[in-house]
Amino acid sequence: MFEQVISCSLSPNTEPDDVWLAIRSIFAPWTWKNGEAIEQAEKWFKEYFKGFEAVSFNSGRSAMLAILKAFNIGVGDEVLVQAFTCVAVPNSVRWAEATPVYVDIDNTLNLSIADAETKVTYKTKAIVVQHTFGIPAYMDQIVAFTKKHKLYLIEDCAHSLGARYKGKKVGMFGDAAFFSFGRDKVVSSVFGGMALINQKSKIKNQKLKHYQEGLPYPSYFWIFQQLLHPIAFSFILLLYDVILGKLLLVLLQKLRLLSFPVYPQEKQGTRPNDFPAKFPNALAALLMKQLTKLGRYNQTRRSIVQYYELAMQKAKGIRSVGVRDGAIFLRYPLFVSDPLHAIALAKKRSVLLGNWYTHVIDPNGVDYRMIGYQKGTCPKAEEAAGHIINLPTRISKATAARVIAALC
Repeated sequence: MFEQVISCSLSPNTEPDDVWLAIRSIFAPWTWKNGEAIEQAEKWFKEYFKGFEAVSFNSGRSAMLAILKAFNIGVGDEVLVQAFTCVAVPNSVRWAEATPVYVDIDNTLNLSIADAETKVTYKTKAIVVQHTFGIPAYMDQIVAFTKKHKLYLIEDCAHSLGARYKGKKVGMFGDAAFFSFGRDKVVSSVFGGMALINQKSKIKNQKLKHYQEGLPYPSYFWIFQQLLHPIAFSFILLLYDVILGKLLLVLLQKLRLLSFPVYPQEKQGTRPNDFPAKFPNALAALLMKQLTKLGRYNQTRRSIVQYYELAMQKAKGIRSVGVRDGAIFLRYPLFVSDPLHAIALAKKRSVLLGNWYTHVIDPNGVDYRMIGYQKGTCPKAEEAAGHIINLPTRISKATAARVIAALC
């Protein structure tokens, strides 16, 4: 007998109804590209974030790029982004032909305004605030900073749909926000993204919509890859602990039947042909199913983090960021002296700990030279990357107990 593997990255949101929806969609290819689910998804975000227009794309990086285009950010402009991030963020800046300027982090694991003050220049046009792991940044400081330097404030809400700062939804503090619906995000359609721009900026919203309308839909094969993902992982996760699941995952990736969350080209700073593109209807339907579960998912995440905090109070050699008001904790970050050892030990016990941001610009293999990051410029981010592990949060308390046992 074997225990089902616990993971916070291998399609953690998928439930049986999501799988059945993907199966039905695979057999209805005439619904894959254009359809009413796209409009429904955009309407959901427009109603949830009142005062903002919402336009969909096939990924969070496509949505971010579209916002930069709408704001006329390009050649000769600089955009402040934090280190301790995914390569998709600085790449979107580079694809807009602007320059990402890396800023160190503070104790929330988000962009440090103290360091931003040393790096802002007359070329700086915008700042991107990440809300890492669903932990809200210090938005009072950031809003004051953007007003002082007359910068666009763009919120990266890829980890934080449903999070709040002092009672206000993150995503509503600035000029724009973008969201990701990747396979391991707050809600998932395997790939997908949404761009929001304040309704007061009518011309910018027109540019955003015009940009989206000029994009193609992804290919049928690309859409098929994403629809296959929740179906395949319903078997892979069940069989992962007996080798067969791992072999099935490798085989499907070798056959290109499953896509990677970050393309090899992106690690070299180049743009794959799949981005940017429109959000296809089949994936929008998956998203709408997931959005009905948002409240339940986030409540589970918060309760599990409280459980972790209590269970690990006496654990030695482990440091947490603490429970923060308004956070949803897409994953729960911990800092240990030897993360590779902790990850390997947990894996032996069928717990696959997350490895987000174990590199200052994730994932492994990113060419720092190509994306313009110089080692030593963000020491706090580099220190965090050298010691972080992240725990799954959308699990039961019984499963969380297994995670704790695998660590201690």
